[in-house]
Amino acid sequence: MTDDNQTIAEPRKPSTVKRMLIMLFLVVVLVAALGFGFYLHIQTLMASAPKQTPATVSTTVATASPWQAHIDAVGSLSAVSGVDVATQVAGIVTAIPVQSGSTVAAGTVLLQLNIDPDKAQLASLQAAADLSEIVQKRDMRLLTSSAVAQATLDTDAADVKSRTALVAQQEALIAQKTVKAPFAGDLGIVQVNVGQYLTPGAVIATLQDLSAMHVDFLVPQGQVASLASGQAVNIMVDAYPGRGFSGKIIAINPKVDPNTRNATVRALVPNTDKLLRPGMFVRTAVDVGAPKDYLTLPLTAITYNSYGATVFVLSPSADGKGKIAKQIFVTTGDTRGDQVQVVKGLTAGQEVVTSGQLKLKTGAAVVVDNSVQPPNDPNAAPQEQ
Repeated sequence: MTDDNQTIAEPRKPSTVKRMLIMLFLVVVLVAALGFGFYLHIQTLMASAPKQTPATVSTTVATASPWQAHIDAVGSLSAVSGVDVATQVAGIVTAIPVQSGSTVAAGTVLLQLNIDPDKAQLASLQAAADLSEIVQKRDMRLLTSSAVAQATLDTDAADVKSRTALVAQQEALIAQKTVKAPFAGDLGIVQVNVGQYLTPGAVIATLQDLSAMHVDFLVPQGQVASLASGQAVNIMVDAYPGRGFSGKIIAINPKVDPNTRNATVRALVPNTDKLLRPGMFVRTAVDVGAPKDYLTLPLTAITYNSYGATVFVLSPSADGKGKIAKQIFVTTGDTRGDQVQVVKGLTAGQEVVTSGQLKLKTGAAVVVDNSVQPPNDPNAAPQEQ
């Protein structure tokens, strides 16, 4: 029997806290081992990765060059004298003495309408006019003998004038049925045929004087003050790539369009070789002011994005054995041909990347190869196919 005050001895067990600490230590050791193994793996991969080689780019040195400011616009051509020849009266075509595409002199008969009934009517009116003159002369002789009153002579005079006017009217009607060239020029395609009945206003053919052309183009109101009559205008036409035409401003519309705030300018361009045709689309450039010096770069050197325009400039590397690229922001101006103005952000003498920018970022090493350069022509023209 045991005493109630004595307890039975039991074997001691590790506490719950001790067991948790041991498990936590084992987990930490396992995680550290895995992390160290992953670190060694990354170091191995980095050591085996290929080294980045310098990018190959072409460059140019930013230099100042004379730049002539000009106003660019688009316009259209029209002949100095040009009309669609049409009939004034109705009638049947009896003769077309000219051919489509021919060159005609002023006054050349282009078309003849039937005038036989009108000639007969003219003969009748002329006879009536002659009779009225005879009556007037007879009454004037009788007036001296008081055989007729003065009122009769007044009536005779009015009758002569009336019948003479009818004769003149009929002669004008006959003249209208003979359509003549109002000026010398080149005739277009004849659109009527012999025997065809024409109504008033029917177009016979277009007649254009191609010896000189008008160029009408629009200029914003802010640039009108830079223009004046007599200024030279350079014109380019898609039909003749690479060839320019010269003219002079002859008029500036005194009224600005309130809808577009543009003013219409007209220039005169000689066209002795008849290459320019009415209705052609043209690009115009008007030189304004004196030439100024600006830093210029090829258009390919500029990278445009939502933040602005940027270029890459090169500077020697820290070890002096290579070159490093740096991206900088610039402000560009006008363009001409393959060139663009740089008005801010660049100084003369800096070496600028002209091709290969897509491979670059600030601090990237580069190798310069200028064996092939991008276009840099200030007067570039479209290449013929």
